[in-house]
Amino acid sequence: MNVKDKSAVMGKVTSVYGVKGWVKVMSFTQPKENISQYKNWVLDHSGERITVKVSHCKPHANGLIAQLDGCSDRELAKQYCGSLITVSQSELPELSNGEFYWHQLEDLRVVTVEDMLLGKVSHLIETGSNDVLVIKKCEGSIDGRERMVPYLPDQVVKKIDLDAGLIEVEWDPDF
Repeated sequence: MNVKDKSAVMGKVTSVYGVKGWVKVMSFTQPKENISQYKNWVLDHSGERITVKVSHCKPHANGLIAQLDGCSDRELAKQYCGSLITVSQSELPELSNGEFYWHQLEDLRVVTVEDMLLGKVSHLIETGSNDVLVIKKCEGSIDGRERMVPYLPDQVVKKIDLDAGLIEVEWDPDF
């Protein structure tokens, strides 16, 4: 499967909203409203994937609410609850040089500038001040520890090579 055929998780349908088939959406995009730019969502629920068209999506409280085409009542909307919202990576906007989507960094090997393998990026978390790489052990890593390394380009993160599947960091392995 080439990169253009892969999908990126953009959010999650959390629950129903009202009686007219609307659903509550937790967006993983920044800003959260960006998820509404994608009019075709692929919902992944327990391994079953269904493509839906979004007719309306708008801010509500701390999240968003959306209405999907053909979903006009609460009972029908319940089937979507718990579904991850994905879009094809080919639909994502191109980034500037040196910018990356989180999904591009996941599973990359992380080495220190001294060439010590710390592990692989499991996922990233947002802390408010900066994002954090969560690094877990992999074959060949220096130990079995999980590490949390700040994602600070040019300070901690020295180089990212997607083709080589590698992130180089200036980081003390004892942390």
